[in-house]
Formats: sequence, structure tokens, C-alpha cells
Amino acid sequence: MKKKIFEKRTDGIHHPDFRGKQRKSTAQFGGMGERELQSRMELLVDEVLSSQKRLIEPAKTLAKHSLADQEKFLAAIEHVCNRDIELAYNFCHFGSGALMSVNEDQWDKWVQYLLNTYDQQGLTHTIDKMQNVEKYLELIRDDKSNIHIDEFLKIIGILLTGLSGRELKIEISNEAYTDTETIFLPKKINKFSTKAENFELLKTMVVHLWAQTKYGTWNANLDYFNDHFTDKQKAFKLFHILETIRLDAHIKNELPGIGRILTKLNPIYNKKDLGAEWKAAIKKLSSLKAEVKDTLQLLFILYDLENVEFEPPYYGVLFPEKVKKKRQKRIKEQKIALKEALDSIQNKKSQGMQDQEAKNSFTLKDKPDDESPNDIVIELELNGEQIVAPENVEQLLESIYQDLGEIPDDYLQPNYDGKYNADEVSKNDTKEPRNEDDENTETSEFLYNEWDHSRGSYRKNWCHLYEKTITSPKNNFAELTLQKHSGILKHLNRTFEALKEEDKRQKKQPYGDDIDLDAYIECYSDYVKGNEISDCLFTKLKKVNRNIAVMFMIDMSGSTSGWINEMEKAALILLCESLEILGDRYAIYGFSGRTRNVCELYRIKKFDEPYTKDVSNRIGGIEPCEYTRMGVTIRHLTKLLTEIDAKTKILITLSDGKPDDLDGYRGAYGIEDTRMSLVEARFLGIHPYCITIDKEAMDYLPHMYGAANFAVVDQVDQLPYKVSDIYRRITM
Repeated sequence: MKKKIFEKRTDGIHHPDFRGKQRKSTAQFGGMGERELQSRMELLVDEVLSSQKRLIEPAKTLAKHSLADQEKFLAAIEHVCNRDIELAYNFCHFGSGALMSVNEDQWDKWVQYLLNTYDQQGLTHTIDKMQNVEKYLELIRDDKSNIHIDEFLKIIGILLTGLSGRELKIEISNEAYTDTETIFLPKKINKFSTKAENFELLKTMVVHLWAQTKYGTWNANLDYFNDHFTDKQKAFKLFHILETIRLDAHIKNELPGIGRILTKLNPIYNKKDLGAEWKAAIKKLSSLKAEVKDTLQLLFILYDLENVEFEPPYYGVLFPEKVKKKRQKRIKEQKIALKEALDSIQNKKSQGMQDQEAKNSFTLKDKPDDESPNDIVIELELNGEQIVAPENVEQLLESIYQDLGEIPDDYLQPNYDGKYNADEVSKNDTKEPRNEDDENTETSEFLYNEWDHSRGSYRKNWCHLYEKTITSPKNNFAELTLQKHSGILKHLNRTFEALKEEDKRQKKQPYGDDIDLDAYIECYSDYVKGNEISDCLFTKLKKVNRNIAVMFMIDMSGSTSGWINEMEKAALILLCESLEILGDRYAIYGFSGRTRNVCELYRIKKFDEPYTKDVSNRIGGIEPCEYTRMGVTIRHLTKLLTEIDAKTKILITLSDGKPDDLDGYRGAYGIEDTRMSLVEARFLGIHPYCITIDKEAMDYLPHMYGAANFAVVDQVDQLPYKVSDIYRRITM
């Protein structure tokens, strides 16, 4: 019996003579023979086979191909097996036909296309895709000139990093526009017939949306259009056309290469039949001294003239209401943040000074920038002495200047007692109500220190954290997720069942309940080689309880909106379903907020709370909020974990980017505070781990979490599968 088991397990790729057979078969047929191929295919999908004869026909078909194609196909089977055995079995039957049609460069993408189809639509649709390879190839052919934003996010990020002004995020949307904090781009750009032309369009689109925030498009009073024009839509469209001309001039001055593309793409520069008024308007707006107020003046002159219809492909759409909402929040928050930062500078400078002298106000001096007549350098002075402003203060000053066109005097008056009224950011302004039940939601307030790496010390009781339980109306997100990802769920359930079993099964025992096949194969190998053999060939069950407590910390910042938010929620639903099998104790908390005064933590599931319909509704109700202040959240969740009696305690962060907040909590400051909070957690016996989809994570995560304590998921749609797989690995 043992010999038969061994022979079956070692047939094909594990057989000692396989390489010799492969060489012989290659010499005779140009590839592996039918029997060798059938053996390898059976080994890969033996969990679903009731008879070895069922793969004879696919093996015969595959034997007609070259060795390279055979190896490629078998490697694909193994890859598909990792997702689902039943899917792999069908791939053996229906996938071999693609070898004749799909070339080497497209093969891996085609296999991934099938896996994505399986995750989203199930087995039946995937089999249909396997049998209709021509439809996929037609899709690929139509796609040759298209630009997919996902492939160029890194390039866009580098482009934006090199541009001055407020830091802007990137998100996917149906339209190209900006809300002054995020640039929204369409998922696909296919305006032109070549990829190079579409890439040029993408660059100009990004730069033009950046220019709207940099050069003051949104400094215009948006109520102006209601008060002065009967046809608001017509006036706003004309305003957009005129602003495009003004912004083009600044872009041409700062980025001549992009400027040449703008001239080519904007039809108004090539029109020969423009009236005198339009020619004068273009000349005036093309001056670098032109401001948005000049655009509004010209709007009055041109409003009653015959419309000049043109829509350059890069100028996007204006959404004034979205911008107004963002600006109002940001202006209020940045005023508070600047006062706090100036107060900190004041306290350092006032040591040893008389009270009256210490309480003098800050002043600003504007100096032209030699590189661009439109840009200025803002110098900060205290008592006539120039102050070298920290990086976060420079960012605040530049952002405020972009919004207001000046730094008002009252912004430069620090509060000398060092206390700030958090109510200045009212609850109505902090975020939209999550649902009608929020007013009944239990809320608790906590104070936490924050690490200031520049001073080498903590800011005492610096952050105000509000912990609340989010409630969500009934939704069917969990049911839809389980239906959509039924294939993944089956695989995860099997994996977690095996993990549960592995915790109880001891291998390589001298006696036991069953044969340890791996030990037996190893023993037989030693026997063939003439080495000493072991008699530990059995497995034995032993009762072992998993004493693990896991805290999931979910990023709910605004940058997770759209597809990322959906994948985060799907990953949590699938993980909860699998964890119920495993029996580990776990809790889920989401976090977001704005500035140190409004750090928000949302209870989704507590440790002592069972996984019920209410919990799945809360997961379905997770929505993107504001910013990513991580240090205070880690400190609070560390405190909750220390109250749990468990042998192993793990804090897993699921995020899409690095620490960030309005009041200077970005760059080195935010990274160092987060790193220090993780050091504090490790000191208390907690193991932190981070799962991120940020492709730039290698720049900062090794420093924050350590070289082996994070994972980067390259594809967002793989998040539901990867989160559970990573959890299995780090808790084994």
C-alpha cells in the first residue's frame, strides 16, 4: 500500500527519472509525450478527478505542441490551481486551444484575465471566456492605442511631485476634474489613434488640472455667476474657456514642452475667423500678469457675443460645488493649523524674552521668484528677524496663499496660551453624517501624545481621538460579495480548514493515526541514495488551541474612494467568513479624521462581539472620509490590544498610502510619528503588520514597519484574495 501511494505521488514532475523521460520525449516529438503530460496534469488537479481517463483527450491535444508551449500551459494550470481546483480542471479541457492563438507576450495577461473573470463572474462565465479566445484577442487589438490610467499612476505621481504648489492626490472617475485636493482622471484615454498621442493628452490633462489650483482659478467668487448672469450654465462654460487660455499661458511659461502640446490641442489658437473682442481677450489672458479677476471682466464683454464653440480635449470639467465644499473646510482647518504651528515657533523663540516682546505678531514679506514672475517667496519674520519656517509651515502658507491670494493678518496671530478651541472645526464641517442614526451613536474622547522627531520629544496630550460605533442602514453588500467571490470563498474556506487542522496535526512521528506522505517520500529518497532512513513516518493529532488576538486597522481616508473602498470591504467580508471557521479572536476598527483635533476611530467589530448581520452591515457601510493620521490610531488600538488576554497579539493595518493630514502631518513628521507608535506597540508585545496597495510603499514602509512586516498588493482587484492569504501566513 505504501509503495502505491508513493508511486502515485511521485509520478510526473516528482519522479526521479522524469528528466530522462523529458529528454527522450523531446527528441522524439519536440515535447513531452501524452503519458507524461497526462501524469503532470493529473498531479496538478488530482483533487477533483474521479478517474484518470478524464484527462486523456486534453493530454493528446497538448502533446501536439512544442515543449515550450507544454511547459507554459502546465505552469498556467499550477497558477490556476492556487485559485481553485475546479477552475484548473476546466482550464485543462478548454484552455489548450488558446496556445494556437495567444502569443507569448499575451499569455500571462490572458490567464490573469480568466482569473479576474472568475473572481467577478464565477465559473460558468470563465469557461465561456476560455472557449472564446477570439473575443479576448479582439479586445486586445482595440486596446493597443488606449492609455489605462492604472498603468501610469507612478508616472503621473512623479509628474505631480515635480510641480510646485499643494500636494494633490490621484483618483479614478468618469470625468477629468479637480476638487483642489485630488485630481480625478478617466480610467481610459482613447481620444487619438496612437498611444503616444493619448499619453501626451494624459500629461496635458494632469498639468492643466494642477494649474487650476496653482494659478487661482478657484479664487473666483462662485456666487458671482448667480448674481450677474441669467444663464448661469452659459456663463460658467465661457468662464472655463477663458480660464483655459489664461492657464495655458502659465503652463507654456513654466513647462514649454507641455505648452507646445497645448498649442497643438487647443483649436482656438488656430482659428482664423475670431472677432476683435476675442483676439483682444486672448492677448490679455496670455499675459503672465493676468489673474482670475481679469477672466471675470472679460466674461462680461464676451457673454453677449456669438458663442465660440471649442472644447480642447484636456480641459476637463468644472464642479464648483465640490470645490466650494472642499475649500471651506480646508480654509478653516488651515487657519487653525497655522496658528498652532506659529504658537510652537513662538514658544521656542520666547524663552528668556519679556512677555510683551514675546507676544509681538508674526509678519510676512513677499518676494518675487526669479524663475517665474507669477510666483513669490513668502518669508516669515518675528520682531523683524527672519524665521526659517519648518517644512509643514511652508506648505501651509503656500496652500493658504493659493486659496486666498494672500495671508490675512489674523492668520498670523498665535494663541499665546497654546490652547485651541476644537469647536472651530464644527461637527457639521468635519464630515457628512454617515447616516440618520449617527446622532445616537456612542462616542468617547481620548487624548494621546504625538512624537515630534524634529524636537526629539513628545507633544503631550496633542491629539484628540473620538471613538464611535458606526451604524449603517441595512444593506446587502455581504450577500453580493459572497455571490461575486464564491470561488475565492471556497478556496479560502478550504485553506483555513487546513490551517485549523495543521495546528492539531504533528508530522514525522514514530507512530500515529495516518501516514505522513512527505516523510515517506523523503525516507524513500534516502533509501535510494543509500542514506540512513528514519522510522518517523506517521502523523498524530494533538489538541492545540490557537491563542491569537488580531486587530484590523482599516484606512478610511478620502483616497480610498471608489474601487479601493469596494475591495477593502470585500476583503473584510471574505476574511470574516473564513475567520469564523478558524476561531481566532479579532476586532475591526476604521480610522480617518482631519487635524490633530478631530481624529476619528470607528468601531466595526469589537473582540467580544460575534460576527452577525449587524457587523456585516457596518462593513458594507464603510465610506471614505478625510485624512490618514496613523500614529494616534495605532496608540489607541495598542491600548485595546493590551487589555486582551492572548499569547499572540497582532495589529494588521490595511491602507492605500502613507500618513497624511492637513496640519503638516505628512512627509518625515507623519512617518516618524507612525514609526514611533509602532515601536511602542512592539515594546508591549504586539506584532504590527501592514498590507498596502501603495506602489510607492517601498520608500517608507521598511523604515516604519521593518523589512519583513509588510506586504504590497500590486493589483487592487486581488485584495480580497491576498488579505486572507497574508493573514494565513503571518498567523501560522
